[in-house]
Amino acid sequence: MDFIIGGLAGAGATIFTNPMDVVKTRLQLQGELRARSEHTTRYRGIFHGLYVISKNDGALALQKGLAPAMVLGFCMNSVRLGMYHIAEVQGWTKTKEGDISIHKTIFWSSASGVVSGLAANPASVVKTRMQAAAHPSIAVGRQHVYNGMIDGIAQIYKVEGIRGFFAGVNATCTRLAIGSAAQLTTFSTVKRALLAHGYWEHSPATLALAASLASGLVCVLLETPLDVVNTRLYNQGPASNGELLYKGVFDCLRKTYRTEGLHGLYKGIGPLYLRIAPHTTLSLVIWDMLNILFSNKNS
Repeated sequence: MDFIIGGLAGAGATIFTNPMDVVKTRLQLQGELRARSEHTTRYRGIFHGLYVISKNDGALALQKGLAPAMVLGFCMNSVRLGMYHIAEVQGWTKTKEGDISIHKTIFWSSASGVVSGLAANPASVVKTRMQAAAHPSIAVGRQHVYNGMIDGIAQIYKVEGIRGFFAGVNATCTRLAIGSAAQLTTFSTVKRALLAHGYWEHSPATLALAASLASGLVCVLLETPLDVVNTRLYNQGPASNGELLYKGVFDCLRKTYRTEGLHGLYKGIGPLYLRIAPHTTLSLVIWDMLNILFSNKNS
């Protein structure tokens, strides 16, 4: 039940945050391995991106990749939040005195992030490629044409084999280890600190909301460079489509920084925050409320 609760929280939040994910993907692929002066800027920011995508591909294009995104949300959060909740309930994140142990919390949140990354990576690859596919006038990055999630899975397996589903998995696990540690540790610590100071003791939803907002801010600052790497590794596809742009995580970081500067590593930080912040808020609040509801039913 811990895993199902976490999965439902993640999948539910994805419905509302997927448009920002589509814009983020396009911004991160725009001007790939080119200096800012050497490429045409098709998307000039979050709202311009939303407008351009709606105008050229239709409003429904803002929900491109929704099916694999929901599978991703369920798989990732069922494992990540489920594992972490079990660790909390078992007291593995606390000291002998019953206080939160930062070291133990970081360990269990990082471990849950890594395992969830492995479980969700295939869905991430399909989602990113579907979100990147666009009308030629606004296309950025390599284009993969799939007629839905199942067709995407079939084509990736046919051309790239099982290995194709685990493109960028090293970056995924690293990003999620860092992101989960930041997200869940900040969430638990801030929530405990607010309770200790007497805030929202009788309003668990408001308490979870405040803690999740702080969690989302810390998360996006740490995650963005690796998220850019993830998007590019997911989308580059097999070598048969042309020469591989990147050989791995560090090669992608190096090439991106060398050609695009620090700006390149923080491409899409705006929509990433607007995706992570509400997604973190929604998923953690839903998760907290479902856990409270389930605990009350069993008490």
